[in-house]
Amino acid sequence: MASYNKVIIAGNLTRDPDIRTAGSAKVADIRLAISEAWRDKASGQRREVTCFVDVVAWERLAEFCQQYFFKGKGMLVEGRLQLDEWTDKQTNEKRSKLRVRADRIMFWGAPPRQDDAPATPQRAPAASSAPSAPAAKDEPPAFDDDSGNLAQDDEDLPF
Repeated sequence: MASYNKVIIAGNLTRDPDIRTAGSAKVADIRLAISEAWRDKASGQRREVTCFVDVVAWERLAEFCQQYFFKGKGMLVEGRLQLDEWTDKQTNEKRSKLRVRADRIMFWGAPPRQDDAPATPQRAPAASSAPSAPAAKDEPPAFDDDSGNLAQDDEDLPF
């Protein structure tokens, strides 16, 4: 029987990525809050439910998360389900945890406004409205102020 294991989720980080090393490899443990909202037909009230999903990212993806993501930031993850099993050393009981192993991570949602951007040095620099040089391979694109549009030189526009 054929099987297929693919997950695509998007949500906000509940905390800064927890970076650790496993041997010589970097590992990022991430927790996403994924909310679903609807209006109850019977009462007319707005309802919301939040699902919390654990994600693990390895090597370059872990470094990418460490550099550009922080609590509250939106993230889209493509990956696969992974079941971790272990024996609890204190109770000697078998434990398991289902989480997503990331194959690809992308920014999700609107870029932060310049005055809302975090001031931590390891995070991405605040965007400017000036045209920027081509981004390095792992750098996010520069955004134009609060509009969410990529920064461009007006002379490059076709109209």
